[in-house]
Amino acid sequence: MTSDEFQGLLLREVDGAITATVETLQTSDLPDGDVTVRVEYSDVNYKDGMAITGVGHRRIAQFFPFIPGIDLAGVVEDSRSTRFAPGDRVVLTGWGVGEKWWGGHAQKARVKAEWLVPLPDGMTTRSAMALGTAGFSAMLCVDALDRHGLDRSREVLVTGAAGGVGSVSVMLLKQLGYRVVASSGRAEEEGYFRSLGAESVIARSHLSEPSQPLLPERWAGVIDTVGSHTLATALAATVYDGAVAAIGLVAGRDLPTTVLPFIIRSVTLIGIDSVYCPTNRRLRAWQRLTELLPEGLPNQVVEEIGLSDLPERAAAILKGKTRGRLVVKL
Repeated sequence: MTSDEFQGLLLREVDGAITATVETLQTSDLPDGDVTVRVEYSDVNYKDGMAITGVGHRRIAQFFPFIPGIDLAGVVEDSRSTRFAPGDRVVLTGWGVGEKWWGGHAQKARVKAEWLVPLPDGMTTRSAMALGTAGFSAMLCVDALDRHGLDRSREVLVTGAAGGVGSVSVMLLKQLGYRVVASSGRAEEEGYFRSLGAESVIARSHLSEPSQPLLPERWAGVIDTVGSHTLATALAATVYDGAVAAIGLVAGRDLPTTVLPFIIRSVTLIGIDSVYCPTNRRLRAWQRLTELLPEGLPNQVVEEIGLSDLPERAAAILKGKTRGRLVVKL
């Protein structure tokens, strides 16, 4: 290939169905951003699974042809911005990239400078994408609970613990000295959760059914990646003055609860947004990730794949058939 050519996973819409193929593209095909990045690694998130397969509660890719991938890390190749120069190592998560803007599932990306964050010292592009939006979101959740001032003698619940956000949340909470309980529908993964730092594991079914507005107090804090009845049940069992960080909606967008956890137990529900999070919070989160996980994620949490593997793995992530993090080597 010439210096202007690169490979990417291109999505097309054919008769209402989405096709995904690895194709050779030209630099001139990229959108009109002010920084061109030579992408070294990307990853696979739930949104990516929805974009590539076209399956889900909403259409992720906003137009076609389209390159998915909501995360990327690499080296600046060309810049019209004073904020970055060729050779700078950068990471990008969110901002609608991979949804409204061509994303990271390609060897090159052209984006807006304000979407990029300098890669922290000591972090590689691979380790950044092993974390990706999932690790970044987990850090935002943990940081929010940490600032709330939880009772560390009580348990902290992480729902959807087999997923990327859940897995990293368990690790971060353990690093900070919390007693972590992992919740998952995959009982066979108990050893995996304990290896990450979970003190105990409970079945997803204990939380996913409708519950009473208030339950016996158990959770000092909760990181919920599931939503719907699971979030409602977690709120009902949160202790007085506890806090719940809500980051996901795998089970649904509804929240079938009452005001009782909030007005009887003074529970705080914290919404976590990782897409349009301000730059100052991004810098803090990436720096804390470097400090709390200086060696990055352990091998049992990360699997490396290539562009051609994406369609199959995108379908698997929607079916809950993956665990931890999928890193895409470009």
